[in-house]
Amino acid sequence: MHKVQPHQGMPPLDTSGRALGVFEFWPMWAFYPPVLLYAFYLMLRYRGWTLPTVANPSFPGGGFVGESKARILELAIRHAPQWFAPFITVQRDSGLDSDLVRELLQRSCNQMEQAGLTFPIVAKPDMGCRGAGVKLLRDASDLHQYIQNFPGDARFLLQKYVAFEGEAGVFYCRHPSEDTGRIISLTLKYFPYVFGDGKRSLRELILADERAGKLAHLYLPRHAQRLDQVPAPGEAVRLAFAGSHSRGAIFRDGTHWVTPDMQARFDALSKQIPEFYFGRYDIRFEEFTQVQAGHGFTVVEVNGAGAESTHIWDRRVSLFKAWGDLMKQYKLLFQIGRANRDRGFRPLSLREFRQWHQREKHLTPLYPLTD
Repeated sequence: MHKVQPHQGMPPLDTSGRALGVFEFWPMWAFYPPVLLYAFYLMLRYRGWTLPTVANPSFPGGGFVGESKARILELAIRHAPQWFAPFITVQRDSGLDSDLVRELLQRSCNQMEQAGLTFPIVAKPDMGCRGAGVKLLRDASDLHQYIQNFPGDARFLLQKYVAFEGEAGVFYCRHPSEDTGRIISLTLKYFPYVFGDGKRSLRELILADERAGKLAHLYLPRHAQRLDQVPAPGEAVRLAFAGSHSRGAIFRDGTHWVTPDMQARFDALSKQIPEFYFGRYDIRFEEFTQVQAGHGFTVVEVNGAGAESTHIWDRRVSLFKAWGDLMKQYKLLFQIGRANRDRGFRPLSLREFRQWHQREKHLTPLYPLTD
């Protein structure tokens, strides 16, 4: 039973109208072609195939593909520690037998203790996107299982768990020639729940829910061990932990909630991070009104040039608006990349880009099942 009140501290979740958007869960090959065609046009117009990889010169590859979450967070924490959730990194060597797994578990627990981190803790791959491999580990046995299931020769993070219901994606953008940046997108992320009635099993509750029933392929495998349990009357059962749309979180366009104080705070924060111009902060908070006042939030991840204006996954956003907003985002991205190249920064070569992309593509399917 999740002890925090569902959606506590968030603006009320509007559940009127259709449960899912028309294109909300289209396959990538069906949704993205118009955006990719426009990106190809921008490559020609701004004369650079990989200009996005220099949009944030201080990030590996601009944060566009195959980047290290740890390196970006380490940079951010070095310059603005008060705003970021602390973490440690764990290297999972290849071919670990059971004894070596136990040794790695002990070293990880020692690292956590030295860093002042305690269970529950969030585990996430150092390289990955769309919430792949993100899990909430409640104790050392969960960490042991995560280490066993994590692919060899790869690294993961153990990050402080910010135990609030409030989560949002704040997309920030500033041209290198500008003194002031702005928030171009705000996504409010709601975690899905079903509520027990003392009669139906968790499986039945999921299948009967207007939205969850359409996404049963996401929720049923995640809760396979307790699908036959019958939640008590009124018991709230959270169906997703990771604030990722593709993993089942509910996204709403909150751009109209942005205030001048929010703009000023995220502009000041972004200027503290060297050579950061374009990307999305994923934040957690206790009360959204505090975020609007420019405080009371913790950044759990910074996504660079590869970030998306995720408000487009609000089920009320039209297909053409979604395409249009992404095209505007990509135009800004290429303009910033071109400006930084003109300032002397070098984008990745096509060969480097392909290597980074292949590494990410290889690892992502191997990660543990997302919570």
